[in-house]
Amino acid sequence: RKRSDDPNKVFDGERSATLNYARVNVTVPPVHQTGQIERRSRGKSDDPTKYFMASEVVGYDTQPKFTSALNADIDARGGRVMVFVHGYNTGFDDAVYRLTQIVHDSGYPGTPVLFSWASGAKTTDYVYDKESAAAARDQLEVTLRMLAQTGARRIDIVAHSMGTWVTMETLRQLAITGDRDLSGKLGDVVLASPDIDVDVFKSQMRRYGKPDKPFILLLSDDDRALRLSSLIAGSRPRVGDY
Repeated sequence: RKRSDDPNKVFDGERSATLNYARVNVTVPPVHQTGQIERRSRGKSDDPTKYFMASEVVGYDTQPKFTSALNADIDARGGRVMVFVHGYNTGFDDAVYRLTQIVHDSGYPGTPVLFSWASGAKTTDYVYDKESAAAARDQLEVTLRMLAQTGARRIDIVAHSMGTWVTMETLRQLAITGDRDLSGKLGDVVLASPDIDVDVFKSQMRRYGKPDKPFILLLSDDDRALRLSSLIAGSRPRVGDY
């Protein structure tokens, strides 16, 4: 994503030819209910006792500065990393809060890392998002390789919706280069409501090969993004439809 010109935003929905880095600290309200993201409604005042709130945002202008801060966090949390790749129709702040909710509710002990690609964050931007996802494959590969070179002992990946397509394409690319398991550091791969054509997924898996650890697929029969995707694709089955 491109850095936003709006001082109230970190990144916008435009594409960037290079990776950009930031750290966002988020607080979870005491009233939080599992699976929910308590967001402040328009017109309401900021209240960390009621809503998810970003308490601090730190930008990094170079990869080495970001990597240094990342390494410190990884060391402090025991060497495990979760990379979250969001799906279609997802703004940067939505993705940050969703990752926070996943980590909080699951009790994940490691360092959460958000890979946020340039979704337009509109239901009408499906085609734009699909092309943005394609443009993000190489940058996700760079990100995973960067993480593998840190002090991380294990790198888990959680991807949702269209983010599963980005993830599978990136894993396919890693397999082609002979490093499909990130030098032995790849942990769990969780694909939630995969927005991937079934035949495309089969092709990706043939190239990747049998995983050392089975990939985890989470399916939903009530995913609106999948219904839209299936409609646009001419009712062709998606992996998440099963």
